[in-house]
Amino acid sequence: MKQYYKKPLAWLLAESEDDSAKTLKRTLNAFQLTMLGLGVIIGAGLFSLTGIAAANHAGPAVTLSFVVAAIGCAFAGLCYAEFASMIPVAGSAYTYAYTTMGELFAWIIGWDLVLEFSVGAATVSISWSNYLVKFLDNYGIYLPERWLHSPFETFVAHNGEKLSGIMNLPAALVVVLMSLILIRGTKGSAIWNAIVVSLKVGVVLVFIALGWNYINPANHVPYIPANTGHFGDFGVSGIFRGAGIVFFVFLGFDIISTAAQETKNPRRNMPIGILGSLAICTVLFILFAHVMTGLAPYKEFKDSGAPVAIAIAHTPYTWLGQAILLAIIVGYTSVILVDLLGQSRVFYAMSKDGLLPKIFSDIHPRYRTPWKSNILFCVFISVFAAFVPLKVVGEMTSIGTLLAFVMVCAGVWIMRYTMPDAPRAFRTPLVPLVPILGIISCMAMMVSLPLDTWLRLVIWMAIGMAIYYAYGKKRSRVRATLNQ
Repeated sequence: MKQYYKKPLAWLLAESEDDSAKTLKRTLNAFQLTMLGLGVIIGAGLFSLTGIAAANHAGPAVTLSFVVAAIGCAFAGLCYAEFASMIPVAGSAYTYAYTTMGELFAWIIGWDLVLEFSVGAATVSISWSNYLVKFLDNYGIYLPERWLHSPFETFVAHNGEKLSGIMNLPAALVVVLMSLILIRGTKGSAIWNAIVVSLKVGVVLVFIALGWNYINPANHVPYIPANTGHFGDFGVSGIFRGAGIVFFVFLGFDIISTAAQETKNPRRNMPIGILGSLAICTVLFILFAHVMTGLAPYKEFKDSGAPVAIAIAHTPYTWLGQAILLAIIVGYTSVILVDLLGQSRVFYAMSKDGLLPKIFSDIHPRYRTPWKSNILFCVFISVFAAFVPLKVVGEMTSIGTLLAFVMVCAGVWIMRYTMPDAPRAFRTPLVPLVPILGIISCMAMMVSLPLDTWLRLVIWMAIGMAIYYAYGKKRSRVRATLNQ
């Protein structure tokens, strides 16, 4: 144990039973956890990245991309459910890796989760801005266009002039608003999230029900467009490239596990929330993508930040378009909220272990939330959302999520052999087959992502390793205790 500086399971269980004023407050039940999962899963991936994946990589076969992504998620979700039921503390995959693979691997996955949740929140806020602009445009309200785009983007203005952006101001402002709500506590956030999720699920169901009768079969021919000669540009490889992109939408059940320490009866409720939200969303996503690509030719979604609006225009229910756009705009706020929740809880766990400064685990005396961490990430993510294009942040989030899933699948496999007698309220079936299939499917989607996305991951992880060796390793509480 000392060689890898693993965090003893007994320590984690003791943490989970601590209900003092210095710890996070337990307020969430199984229904609220499921709604948290739905809140973040039904979001940018469905309403924006589905269009990008269809137009650039998979065509109508983006539905198959969702199937591939869902298979990988199912394996990973079963592994997450076992961990969340036996180690009900904040930190998600970071905490699981600390117990099974040791401190260095825990740091790697924790730093990776920063990429997953932070960039995820930025992705959704940019998509929120795109839909807000579309909604206002339909009323003849035009916001200053250069303040709606990243400086690394060019766009055609309403007057036909080609311009470069300054910053995406609405995307930054919505991050600030959601951070303020989160600081006040998870119970209030969960109530707001449940209301918004009900609205979003209703929108998805209405879109599927009304759009189904107006599907043009010609838009699904060919269902798998021929490959252009480049890997990932349509054909079978395009389906996998599309899966790697839309995989972003499934990170909701991952975020549920970060709220374990704020959950009532986590050993029972965590598996319900994780697997329940995953099952519901998989069915909705496949149906939604089938209808969207059936209503409009997939090429029309290219370079569009609001593909749902394009699809609706091909139905007689254009009057419903504004209502759906408004519901999407409101619904996106819950995605941002839950992403920010997951991020701050991972850093809370890392800070409690001494790997990060104490400021990330300081608890508000009244709300019992890591408010200082929320403020810091509010600044960081709002700046990121303001200046980085949507396509870049979406792919960065997907590769971060996939890496986390690989580590969790490996962790369950390892723990079954190293701690076979540890109590498990939920057991992943068919171990080691399920973890192995989870690793293979997630790695296949990682390989399908573009080289520049891999380069960003390598650079991000290099920065993280520098921080670990310069700060975290020297201040590790686990390392200090085991060295005594």
